[in-house]
Amino acid sequence: MNIFELLRSLFARMLQILLNKKEITNALSVYVKCNTGSTLSLQLDPSWDIKNVKEIIAPQLGFSSADEVKIIFAGKELGDAITLNECDLGQRTILHAVKTRRQPLKRPESTPLTEEDGESEEAYRPLSESLLEGETEVQDTPEDGEPRKAPQKAQFFVYCSQCSKLCTGKLRVRCATCRGGAFTVHRDPECWDDVLRPHKVRGHCESQAIPCVASVAEGDPPFAEFYFRCAEHPAQGEDDYAVALNLVKVNSREVPCLACTETSSPVLVFPCEAGHVACLDCFRDFCQSRLGERQFISTEHLGYTLSCPVGCAESFIEESHHFRLLPKPLYERYQRFATEEFVLQQGGVLCPQPGCGMGLLVEEDCRRVQCQNGCGYVFCRQCLQGYHLGECIADSAARLSEVQQFSVDPNRAAEAKWDEATRTTIKISTKPCPKCRTATERDGGCMHMVCTRAGCGFEWCWVCQVAWSTECMGAHWFG
Repeated sequence: MNIFELLRSLFARMLQILLNKKEITNALSVYVKCNTGSTLSLQLDPSWDIKNVKEIIAPQLGFSSADEVKIIFAGKELGDAITLNECDLGQRTILHAVKTRRQPLKRPESTPLTEEDGESEEAYRPLSESLLEGETEVQDTPEDGEPRKAPQKAQFFVYCSQCSKLCTGKLRVRCATCRGGAFTVHRDPECWDDVLRPHKVRGHCESQAIPCVASVAEGDPPFAEFYFRCAEHPAQGEDDYAVALNLVKVNSREVPCLACTETSSPVLVFPCEAGHVACLDCFRDFCQSRLGERQFISTEHLGYTLSCPVGCAESFIEESHHFRLLPKPLYERYQRFATEEFVLQQGGVLCPQPGCGMGLLVEEDCRRVQCQNGCGYVFCRQCLQGYHLGECIADSAARLSEVQQFSVDPNRAAEAKWDEATRTTIKISTKPCPKCRTATERDGGCMHMVCTRAGCGFEWCWVCQVAWSTECMGAHWFG
């Protein structure tokens, strides 16, 4: 084919596309980013194939023919026969165009795909299929001939900060060295560790960035960096990310919830060996119950988290964004408790002034503490009362009576009481744990108290407010 025939063919193709543009009823808005620095904004018909896209962008990018264009999306080179519908693109998706001299991957429309066509298969097989293929159920034919419910499609779930809710997500990949999207993986991710842990999968970067060129020259291919974006709103550019909730899955196996025994979808699968399943409503109830009792566990590497409610070992929830499934007031309480636990574990104190609770990190030998960046209250670190000289007195009311320097008429004093009933109730029913100062309420039972704060569990005597002993047991176990 000479240059004249090539130009005529190209002109006829462009004319056909322009004539059909009016017929596009479901236009797909995409951006095509070239490694030369150019970016195109296109309105495409989802039924078009990649060959159409190459023929449109080749002259705009300065390429002599469509055969010089290679289009990369989500870590894969797209074959010419692949339609945009098969690529599962969203609005404002970014495609990457690279200039190449080699023959692009093709899948002849007239030839069925065989096992020998593995290279072409990789050109359009989504990355997510290999990662989620174990989460789908194959629909078999029932013996009784009754139609069965079609299996649910496996999906990723993310927490989207823009939508402020649980959303379906899409897996994307880029170069971990230059963070460019013109990157093809050497192999698909096969498990969540391949996606969530760095330096698991290598690939080939088409970027002209100096770090990537240097790594290729040294024979050390760059690693892939996987990330997620929300599938429920148009892409907001390459910095539009969402947090993967890897424990939330489509309930394709129809496993009942361990609490309510109902079958629903999606569900949360705890990271224990048994993989216990809870519906999202019961998971929220579980978290609310543990928050009310301060039974979350504060760990060094995972922070403030929970384990499987059955008590399975090694079942802590690693990604704290799973607690974003809670209503906003409960999540704010979770954040406050997590901050308080961190401060206490670091040897700090919490401001005892009502309505404040500011966390303060102070020196070990410092006794006088002033609430900085908070209410300004000055208090004693040991007894958490207002700062004073001398030894601490457990009962502030008793200390107050000792410093009085004037005579008081007992009869009039009995009448001059300001909300004494409330103070008496609080004094009788609530006392701080002698070890961590967590307020503890006694609503009956014996005097043997156990601190309910996770990580403390100090056993103490309600009367003596010291560590529980045999003397306390003999003297006033039951009051």
